[in-house]
Amino acid sequence: MLKEKATRIRLLFLDVDGVMTDGRITINDRGEETKSFDVKDGLGLKMLMSSGIDVVLMTGRRSRVVRLRAEELGIKELYQGVTDKGTLCRRLINDKGMGKEEVCCMGDDLPELVMFKEAGLRIAVADAAKELRKSADFVTKNHGGYGAVREACDWILRCQGKWSALVAEFHGK
Repeated sequence: MLKEKATRIRLLFLDVDGVMTDGRITINDRGEETKSFDVKDGLGLKMLMSSGIDVVLMTGRRSRVVRLRAEELGIKELYQGVTDKGTLCRRLINDKGMGKEEVCCMGDDLPELVMFKEAGLRIAVADAAKELRKSADFVTKNHGGYGAVREACDWILRCQGKWSALVAEFHGK
């Protein structure tokens, strides 16, 4: 049943802090923020997008670093300073003419609980809040910022039967 849910996914909503990063925010003495992103997560997202799955980033914070990372990955939809992720998810799903069963949400903390209500497939990172893990269909083995996004992307692509063709491209075939 779980793999069947993954075969329907056409849209992935991702939280940023604690999912694409380890959740830590570093601010230097000049007030500049830095975050660390896992390069493997980035490749996973690029492969997901190249296979026809839309990726939307949404975060409760505002960060120039996140905007730069989204641009670098070719993610066109980034929403920052979001206070109600559920309403935004619902609006975007309706605007895209999709059904709930075509949507996957991935998060790490309580604000994503409302996102989860809008998704047919709910993924929590290994170190997510207990309440989110309990609400998730799939919990990654990896922690946020340490390959959890890549793990989820690879799993979805395998379930959809797209993995082998994507890997073959790296072999030059």
